[in-house]
Amino acid sequence: MSKQSQPNNCTPDGFSRRNMMQMIAGTGAAGAAALALSSCSAFNAGTGKVATRGRINQSIVYWCFAEHWDVEKTCQVAKQLGCKSVELVAPQDWPTLKKYGLTCAIAPNGLPDPPFVKGFCNPKYHDMVIATTKKTIDSCAEFGVKTVIAFTGSKWRNAEDPKSGEISLEEGADNCVKGLKELCRYAEKKKVNVAMEILNTRATDHPMKGHAGYQGDHTDYCMDIIKKVGSPRMKLLFDIYHVQIMDGDIISRIRQYADYIGHYHTAGNPGRNEIDETQEIYYPAIMKEIVKTGYKGYVGQEFIPSRDPLKGLKQAVALCDV
Repeated sequence: MSKQSQPNNCTPDGFSRRNMMQMIAGTGAAGAAALALSSCSAFNAGTGKVATRGRINQSIVYWCFAEHWDVEKTCQVAKQLGCKSVELVAPQDWPTLKKYGLTCAIAPNGLPDPPFVKGFCNPKYHDMVIATTKKTIDSCAEFGVKTVIAFTGSKWRNAEDPKSGEISLEEGADNCVKGLKELCRYAEKKKVNVAMEILNTRATDHPMKGHAGYQGDHTDYCMDIIKKVGSPRMKLLFDIYHVQIMDGDIISRIRQYADYIGHYHTAGNPGRNEIDETQEIYYPAIMKEIVKTGYKGYVGQEFIPSRDPLKGLKQAVALCDV
């Protein structure tokens, strides 16, 4: 990873007049100033830390950057930027994270790709999903990783086959509650959280930007399941990108469900790319609201880079360091 030079459009004051005028057109003067200052502070940081305030614990979601960096290089980047975690990496890579003083903020469920298709809404997959996730929970307990991911899975009766017929929302929710109760009894013994993720079903231009057939595609639906499971270890993975697409009203939902949220993910919308001035979600305000709720967990940067990954990640970390 070569050292990134300061862009020509960043002045010693932190932003250029031209960039400011461009941003004003899309975000308003106040938002433009905040975006510009945060963005350029990231670039100007050089090899120093970008996350310095300590109110948001930031994490790098590994799969987004795996095309550019291996796990070790991602750990080096995380350490450089002031992030505290590299997440969704398998247990065999956790010793590498430990070497850099990092944790894995949320563990994968251990299922083969795509891990979100065969989930708890379909009882035919319960034995496999529960057994595999329990193994990951054992690793979490051993390494001190606090959370493992979970999914409702596909509504189609044969995972990836839309022609196989649909599991109804009511049936799927009942199946999820039954399977997650069993998993959470084990998680409670091991003192590990289970965080179920909401995913969107609307974006169809990329297999990781939207997930056709995923049953848990609305916040209230997922929350109803979580409440019925009734375990202190059962949490919601609040993916801001997915929630924006399906439900919107991000800040109000954070306030409403703060007590149940166990993890956050970021990405820009539209596109699931960088969280910069080209997209509709204003992350500084969202991060400030997360701080207000007293949240002490992690926020994972989960955008798909569309340009230099280090520059985009620096900017994202700076925007979220409120």
